[in-house]
This record gives sequence, structure tokens and C-alpha cells, in this order.
Amino acid sequence: MQILICGSLAFDTIMVFQDQFKNHILPDKIHALSVAFYVPEMRREFGGTAGNIAYSLQLLEGKPLIMATVGEDFAPYTKWLDQNNLNTGHVKQITNSFTAQAFITTDIDDNQITAFHPGAMVESHQNSVKDAENICLAVIAPDGREGMFQHARECFEVGIPFLFDPGQGLPMFDGEELLHFIEMATYLAVNDYEAQVLQDKTGLNLEQLATKVNALIVTLGGQGSHIYADGQRFEIPCVKADKIVDPTGCGDAYRAGLLYGIANNWDWPTCGRLASTMGAIKIASRGGQNHKLTRAEIENVYCKALVQHVTEEEKLTKLSLN
Repeated sequence: MQILICGSLAFDTIMVFQDQFKNHILPDKIHALSVAFYVPEMRREFGGTAGNIAYSLQLLEGKPLIMATVGEDFAPYTKWLDQNNLNTGHVKQITNSFTAQAFITTDIDDNQITAFHPGAMVESHQNSVKDAENICLAVIAPDGREGMFQHARECFEVGIPFLFDPGQGLPMFDGEELLHFIEMATYLAVNDYEAQVLQDKTGLNLEQLATKVNALIVTLGGQGSHIYADGQRFEIPCVKADKIVDPTGCGDAYRAGLLYGIANNWDWPTCGRLASTMGAIKIASRGGQNHKLTRAEIENVYCKALVQHVTEEEKLTKLSLN
């Protein structure tokens, strides 16, 4: 059985400005802004929510199936997906369109200015979940607005459990629309900022939102994550990374681990620990698809982190007894 990944495929062009934006933007001239940044460092990465999630899930041998729309410039990305044995059977090319692209300029303080062109992504509704076979689980990640609605509805109608991951697509929907998504979803995943936006838009707190799904997952960056399920809140510790290089795609890697655990009927603490492990592995490399660990190597990182967490819990217990 396969895990269906509905979301975007995109090119990320990342440029580094070796200074601070604030030194070149005049506050009293912000109404007539005209500024250029010299960026001697630039790289192009394969990205998009669907691509990043599927890549990490493939490392776990989780059988991802990507469903996305792309433009006529997609050939290099196709080659990359083929090299990594990722199924492109439901990647549809849209004529006279570019693949979705993000142009990101980062300064030395890690502030970012981003321009995003959705391109073929807005045609994601041209794909239908009902055309995919042997699906045990799905994720609805940021994509074209109409496509996200359609794919969620189709999953619900055919009985495919799915994780709703609104992410950067949150601004496209009002509170009523978000609640409609959540009513159809089996699981819901957001980061801490998105969790606050979700609460503001729906008027419901996290505990109330959690009652509407089997599990609500809230990631907290370096503070780990919380999983609200079975009337409890499971606190998932952060896995220490070998090095911190680039957070791009860490949330997607986390979701890949989460999906793998759900598909294998693991308990929530175990799902969360694997998800946290995948995020820690990803942050040690640039871009969303350049970490190259094997399944055995991932298992080794997971086991080492598990031993460390158990040891820390034992220390806390001993301290509390003194």
C-alpha cells in the first residue's frame, strides 16, 4: 500500500546577502521602496511540500506516491525524482506554465525576503485522488486552493484517512473553510505559529480542535512537539542534530516520519520520536532533499536519541526523589 502525497513541487532559488537588510532599507522611504541587494552566493534546490515529504518518506522506504501539477520547465526535477526512485505517475504537466518557484533572499541575520510564483500549482485540481490506487493514507499539504479542497473531499468520500497540513496555505482559507477541512481530516498538523492562526480563525482552542480529529500535532521547533490524541497531550522531545545548517524542509521531514509511523500503526510517542528524528537529520544539510541517510542509518539515529531521552528521564526521576 502507498501513501499519497498531495502538495506542491517547486524550485527554490536561494540567494545570500552578506549584510543586514536593515542597513539598506530606509524606514522613512518604505512607501517608495527601491532597493537592490548584491548576492554573490546563489543555489537552486528541488523543493515543494510534496517533493520534500516524499523524499524523506522514501528514505524510510515508506512508498510515497506524489500527486502534483508542474510546468514545462520540470525536466531537471523529473530526473531527480527518477534518480531517487520516487513515483511520478500522478505528476501532471500543465502546458504554457512554469513549475511553482520561490525566490528567497536571506541576510546574515537569517531574515528572508521571498517572492513566490505558484505557476502550475494553481491547477492542482486537475489531478483526482480517485485515480490513485492502493492508497492506505494521504496528506493534504499546501497546494493550489481548489486542489486542496478537492483532494480533501475526495479522500473523505472514498474513505482514505488523511493528514491535513495547511502550512503556508493557511491565509487562503477563512475559519469556516478550515473547520470544514478539519471535519473531513483524520489528523491535523501545524507548527506553533500556524496553531495560533488556526485558533484565531476558527475561534477554537487546541484542546477543542483536537476533539475533531484522531490526533492534532503541533511542532515547536527546537522545543520538540506536542501530539494531542486519546484525550492526552504527548510531549515529544526534540532530537539533537549533529549540526544546524538549514531549517528549510524540516517540517516536511517531520511529517514524513509521522506518516510512516501512522501507516505502520505505531503508538503516538513512537510516531513523534521518529518524526523528530527525521527533522533533526534534515536540518544538518542544505535544502529540503539533500540528506542521504539509509533506513538503517536513520534507525541508528533514532535508537541513539531514544536511549538519550530515556536516560534523561531517569535522571529527572532520581533528582525528584532526592
